[in-house]
Amino acid sequence: MKLTVLGCGDAFGSGGQLQTSFHVAPSGGSEPFLIDCGATVLNGFDRAGLDPDRVSKVFITHLHGDHFGGLVWMMLHAQHVTRRTAPLTIVGPSGLEARFRAATEALYAGALTYPRRFPMSFVDIEAGTPAVVGGITVTAYEVNHPSGAASFALRLEAGEGADRRIIAFSGDTEWVDVLCDAARGADLFITECYGFDVASRGHLSWHEIKRHLPRIQSKRIMLTHMGRSMLAHRSEVSEPNVVVATDGQVLEV
Repeated sequence: MKLTVLGCGDAFGSGGQLQTSFHVAPSGGSEPFLIDCGATVLNGFDRAGLDPDRVSKVFITHLHGDHFGGLVWMMLHAQHVTRRTAPLTIVGPSGLEARFRAATEALYAGALTYPRRFPMSFVDIEAGTPAVVGGITVTAYEVNHPSGAASFALRLEAGEGADRRIIAFSGDTEWVDVLCDAARGADLFITECYGFDVASRGHLSWHEIKRHLPRIQSKRIMLTHMGRSMLAHRSEVSEPNVVVATDGQVLEV
């Protein structure tokens, strides 16, 4: 399984990083999927040399623009530029479709009234109830980050047999113990790390994550969604099996 960081920045583009999105290509030739889809996602695809039309599923952690806003531009690009015909499935908390439609109408009034060349469907998931979407098993864990709807950490299982891999992502959140459940046994746990030594409301800091490292029983950890203070101190992260994300980074999972 190959993970490409399309964006690892915060909502404000601190350090020039693009907004949150991870492109995952499972082993065995299965269709790629996204974990979150920040508003700069098309820039991320271009920089990485990846094709957004090959993505069949997008898993969304919560309903803030730097995590789902790119769906608007991804849909418009597929409709008007590449003329996509393959189906696209969007998976996330209840209310995602309504928020997507509202965002699209606000930004491009009338865009949703035109016939679309490709099917686009939304699947609601609930915390604690695993769902299988296109061969991917997704389990949501409710976390603490106000977004006007449920905010989730996600655990995604893909592949068969020896190729089976587990990626977990915290989404945006303060520390909550369910992060340990989401990360347990994962091949990669991606965690937001907005601050360095001080946690902001609804976000984590490196000092807080470091304190909980013995409880996070994943094979590797990737830090993402870094604000200015964390970026200034990123070189101080030296723990084994902890990776600091950069835009365009590629990991074999």
